[in-house]
Amino acid sequence: MDIREYIQSGIIESYVLGLADAEEAAELETLRATHPEIEQAIQTFENELEVSSMSHAVPVNPDLKSQLFNQLNLETPGSNYEAVDDPKVHKLESGGKTPFIKYLAAASIILFIISAGLNVYTYSKYKKVVGENRQLALQRDQLYAKNSSIQTRFNELGKNMQLISGPDMIKVALSGVPGKENSQAVVYWSKSNKDVYLIANALPQAPKGKQYQLWALLDGKPIDAGVLGDCNSVCKLKNIPNAQAFAITLENEGGSPTPNLEQLYVMGKI
Repeated sequence: MDIREYIQSGIIESYVLGLADAEEAAELETLRATHPEIEQAIQTFENELEVSSMSHAVPVNPDLKSQLFNQLNLETPGSNYEAVDDPKVHKLESGGKTPFIKYLAAASIILFIISAGLNVYTYSKYKKVVGENRQLALQRDQLYAKNSSIQTRFNELGKNMQLISGPDMIKVALSGVPGKENSQAVVYWSKSNKDVYLIANALPQAPKGKQYQLWALLDGKPIDAGVLGDCNSVCKLKNIPNAQAFAITLENEGGSPTPNLEQLYVMGKI
């Protein structure tokens, strides 16, 4: 848990003002015992409340006392009335600012503080929801982009499969040589325009700095047919006018003018 983010979430203010639910309060009580920064944040907010209550104290209207006495059906001090030996009346008359009036002032300050705390708590929740919405929007955009990429690759694959399945294509299966029996590839060679296409999904991943290279064999001589680049399933390589067989070797990145027969992987005759 990110303690700093937790403190800034508004839970401290909600807890001190008594607005946190039972689960939130229990979690905070557990965390404050093991995280001094949470305890410090609680004490800091309590001190701020005390300072705020003192600085925002509202002077009592002098007429308020008379209004209260009228509401209570009591005579105001200074008028002609018989002394009543009642502790409640004496309590109301003592001190200029009665305790009851002080309670009203304190209640108004408490309501102000609670309102401020609610605003802080609500705003923190709002920011959290906004952040979650932004994250969902980002994930949605990423899914759209991924779907678009997949759709593009699917369309390209469909186009290539339609191309290599044409009636003028010669299919040449390349099988693994001894020691590399699990390696396989397929060459599609056009009889009309002599274009060469290769599907090499059954070749091992080329090591870093290495690249597979296709060779056309004619009268025992190898002809460079191109290196395998980053293509989706079907790779279009060089145009080969004539050939009797095809083979693939593993060469240094960028290709080689002559094949490394020690790194021969697959081979197949037409």
